Amino acid sequence: MENKSHAFWAGLFTVVMAIAIGVAAFFFNVDRSVRIPFDLIARTNVTGLYPDAAVRYRGLDVGKVQSIKFDRAHPGQILIRILVDKNAPITHSTFGSLGLQGVTGLAFIQLDDTGHDTRPLASSPKNVAQMPMRPGLLDQLQSRGDVLLRELEKTVRDVDELLSPEMRAQLMATAASLQHAADGVATLTAQMGPAAGKLPGTLNQLDQTLVSTNRMITSLNRADGPLNVTLNKVGTAAQQAGDALTAMNATLQDVSARVGYDTLPRVNSLAEDVRTAVRSVDRAADTFSSTPNSVLFGAPPAAPGPGEPGFVWPAVRAAK
Repeated sequence: MENKSHAFWAGLFTVVMAIAIGVAAFFFNVDRSVRIPFDLIARTNVTGLYPDAAVRYRGLDVGKVQSIKFDRAHPGQILIRILVDKNAPITHSTFGSLGLQGVTGLAFIQLDDTGHDTRPLASSPKNVAQMPMRPGLLDQLQSRGDVLLRELEKTVRDVDELLSPEMRAQLMATAASLQHAADGVATLTAQMGPAAGKLPGTLNQLDQTLVSTNRMITSLNRADGPLNVTLNKVGTAAQQAGDALTAMNATLQDVSARVGYDTLPRVNSLAEDVRTAVRSVDRAADTFSSTPNSVLFGAPPAAPGPGEPGFVWPAVRAAK
């Protein structure tokens, strides 16, 4: 009897512990976060997506997929109902895309935001807001597959043309030209060997020349150097020449003043006397030409003028 009672209490204890562990597991695993429903409108494939798949906002878990179904009002369109944490920054510019989890083929919903409209997007179980579903990376690759294939075919054709016999012959000729140029460079290097051997001596001579040039420049820059002494002598000579020109200019001004104020008036007076003598000679010549006898008998008396005794008015010529 005692063994049966111990077994009973042990079994009861085990059952109670199992129930307690189940209640604790349920209590700790229950999701108490408040989630808001949103509908994603997908017009592309949703391969790998399943209910209860993760919903991430820029890599952070913010919810899960509740359901996936066709939109009966719009054939070919899929409605994806997601439950998102109320604290997630869902705005009018938020959109969803399909992401893949590694190489497993399982997909999840990736939410992102363009930032064009930062107003919060209101949603509720009675009035569920909708967000666009943009094509994922796989869909973009599929849509651009034809373009990629055409580019790949073009690349293959270019490679075939590059490997054609004519192109190979041209490449071989180019390689031969490069080899010939390399041989020429090697020959030139060998010929430049003696010149390169003389280069250290040339550099030493150049260093000595530079030292001599520095010494000469230092000597010229000294205050008592030959260049400064010569320049000082030239400056002194130029100063003396300037003083001589200044004295010559003063002398010329003195001579010009004397000519203007002393010599020119005397020359003008002499010219006036000469003009008077010439007029007298002219009058004498006129008198001699009109009355030559005046040389012997003297000049005849001048005819009386108006108002003088003996004046007679000239007779008026009769009109024809």
